[in-house]
Amino acid sequence: MEQFRANQTVIERPLSAMNAKPIEVIPTRYCLYARKSLEADEKQALSIDSQIKEMIRIAERDSLPIAEIRRESHSAKASGQRPVYNHLIEDIRKGVFTGILTWAPDRLSRNAGDLGVLVDLMDQGLLHEIRTYGQKFTNSPNEKFLLMILGSQAKLENDNRGMNIKRGMRNRVEMGLWPGIAPVGYLNEKRIDRKCQVILDPIRAPIIKKIFEKVAYEGWSGRQIYGWLKNDLKFKTRTDKFLSLSNIYLVLRNSFFYGAFEYPRKSGNWYTGVHEPLISKELFEQVQKRMLDYQTGKTQGKEFAFTKLITCGLCGSGITADEKFKRQKNGNVHRYVYYGCCKGKDKNCKAEYIREDNLIEQILGLVDTLSLDELGMKEKVEKEIERYHKFRMGVLGLNDTEQEQQKQIDMKNYAKYILKEGQLFEKRELLANLKSLLKLKDKIIYLNNR
Repeated sequence: MEQFRANQTVIERPLSAMNAKPIEVIPTRYCLYARKSLEADEKQALSIDSQIKEMIRIAERDSLPIAEIRRESHSAKASGQRPVYNHLIEDIRKGVFTGILTWAPDRLSRNAGDLGVLVDLMDQGLLHEIRTYGQKFTNSPNEKFLLMILGSQAKLENDNRGMNIKRGMRNRVEMGLWPGIAPVGYLNEKRIDRKCQVILDPIRAPIIKKIFEKVAYEGWSGRQIYGWLKNDLKFKTRTDKFLSLSNIYLVLRNSFFYGAFEYPRKSGNWYTGVHEPLISKELFEQVQKRMLDYQTGKTQGKEFAFTKLITCGLCGSGITADEKFKRQKNGNVHRYVYYGCCKGKDKNCKAEYIREDNLIEQILGLVDTLSLDELGMKEKVEKEIERYHKFRMGVLGLNDTEQEQQKQIDMKNYAKYILKEGQLFEKRELLANLKSLLKLKDKIIYLNNR
């Protein structure tokens, strides 16, 4: 038998074939794969550039042809989550590469799924070799077994690390320490002896406190807060970004600011923090009530008359209301109610606000254009007016045609009276029974038939 060696692959052929044409051996094509994880315990691992530098030295020493170098910064804990690595596996299946150069087995896999894929590729003959800094793995039972042991060891380290982290987090929150990045208005303490402790941000904390006060005491909405922070104060977070509207609502709902927090979120496990509270619990609860009032169309215990009954003619969102108080020099205070688009469907909607007295005046004008049937009044009201008309017909001697005309007039006058002088619930009841939808566009109220 004669033996030829090419890239550690032994090829045998019978002596009788000595004079035959030599068999062409295709060399293994290696892809150098370097990965750096962002996990805390791997910060001391070699950087990507260092991994590549060391593996190129080994390739030059052993004459290993490197066809391509691929880099990736990604955790290998979860299977199938690394884009570069997944592309490498696909290329191996296509025959683009038949070998992998990498610093250590845990650079390729720290989970059972990815480890199983590598072994399957070896079994299929598509992956000839995996070469690391100090080891080599080929399609032999012993070397594959060793690869699986090293890969399983990396997974075991991951699992144990996860358990240790959860235990450590649980101990910290039980001590009242915040285990994550401090909310806006606070800063994470950088001293090692005060790990997981937070301190007030001297720049942002006073502004966050004012946000709660403006909502609780002045009735500001989230959009008013957003405009005030962005346009007037140019307020930015530690990452130099403006607070979005959704983040403002998250701040207003975060109990951390009065000293209590839930961990993990929605777990029902509450802890009292050791950090300095930014606001009182009473102020926080007042803000929660205020936001609930806004959601239900109420402010300071008063429900607005026409909320949830009118839609925006521009974007189709609901119409919300807000109230303003103006104090005159003589001490008199005037209350003004404004209606406008809540911008639920289009946050950039250009709809303008309209005063309630102007709104009522326009609705009164619409009443004259409606038929008795379109008013959709309650049956009990119709019966009362019907009884009144029977009395008038008996006393005044009105005929049926004159009676019906007068009935239309009185029904509309009744509707106008309710809109002007009626109780809030009567106004809402009247508009709720309209058989046409009310829409507001360019400060003009109009009917849109259902």
